[in-house]
Amino acid sequence: MTLIPSLPPGVPRGAIPTGIAAMAIVVALANYAVLRPINEWLTWGHFVFPMAFLITDLMNRLFGPRAARWVVAGGFAVAVAISVAVATPRIALASGAAFLIGQLVDIAVFDRLRGGAWWRAPAASSVVASTVDTALFYSLAFAATGTPWIQWGVTDLAVKLAMILPLLAPFRMLSNRLRQ
Repeated sequence: MTLIPSLPPGVPRGAIPTGIAAMAIVVALANYAVLRPINEWLTWGHFVFPMAFLITDLMNRLFGPRAARWVVAGGFAVAVAISVAVATPRIALASGAAFLIGQLVDIAVFDRLRGGAWWRAPAASSVVASTVDTALFYSLAFAATGTPWIQWGVTDLAVKLAMILPLLAPFRMLSNRLRQ
């Protein structure tokens, strides 16, 4: 599996750049928002990042895993560059590593479960990828900083897992609407 494969045939013009832009915005906003605590357990970033899984899963459902990998690769490059400007370098690099690995895991799990019930692939891939992303991001970004990063990580994972079910509705709606 290559990180940046050739574009799959049949992907509409503009789909990949739109996906990349959406992904970059979500990741950069999450990296900015994670520095804004709500309390000792929550940051605003907890509520923003789960949208990245929605974008990846939509691209995967509509255009296949190659198109989703294009969006992840492009979103990764743009988001890291933007994140350096809105967050600390450590957070930007931790976010990039966690994002890239987590999203590629999401694509792989989603693709294996693609043929089942419509909700199974996005739900299972989001659970697995959220766990990977959270463990990597919080340990790389905040370990040994004196912040309550373990609390933030546990809370982040709980919020990501709690958002999977509500995000299935827009996934279903958008995947049906964009297919037409």
